[in-house]
Amino acid sequence: MRRSSRWITIAFSIVIALGLSAIALAGVSIYQMNASSGSTYLPELDSSFAQNPNSRLPKPSVGDVIGSLTIPKIKKTISIIEGTGSKELKLGVGHYVGSVLPGVSDNSVLAGHRDSVFRNLGDLKIGDLITVRTRYGTFVYEVHKIRIVNANDRTVIVPTTNSVLTLSTCYPFRFIGNAPKRYIIQAGLIIGEPIA
Repeated sequence: MRRSSRWITIAFSIVIALGLSAIALAGVSIYQMNASSGSTYLPELDSSFAQNPNSRLPKPSVGDVIGSLTIPKIKKTISIIEGTGSKELKLGVGHYVGSVLPGVSDNSVLAGHRDSVFRNLGDLKIGDLITVRTRYGTFVYEVHKIRIVNANDRTVIVPTTNSVLTLSTCYPFRFIGNAPKRYIIQAGLIIGEPIA
């Protein structure tokens, strides 16, 4: 009896060790996928979609902090970093290079990781408010559209006639690895004078 109890303990210990090793390996793989996925976070920018050359705002360099994004519904204030590479997305929400800056009349696109800065983004509803603070002004947006698109859907980054803020993150939220879709929130400017 004692001998079989000992073998059961040994077998159980081996199973636990193998399970912990598998979990650690999966964690490392997920980290590596997320670290390398920043450069392909959004579809490639169409050359017709560029910062307004007549805008009086200076063009930030990749890696610059250009402001902050506050989402009261999920109790978050996040730095907005110029660029959507893996380095920038580790620091905060990335501003899609080539889209207009927040507050400018057109589509300003911000991207963030679903498991960090945009955790709980799915809690936002139509009518919720989002505030962007920059050195050139404070802009309040109201969510007017929420949708799920394929990862390569280019309709997310098209120009608009009004001042629109587009937030993008990977979807499904709990997907392991490179998610096949994007969760998109679009909000229209309601407080603040849009910059032409």
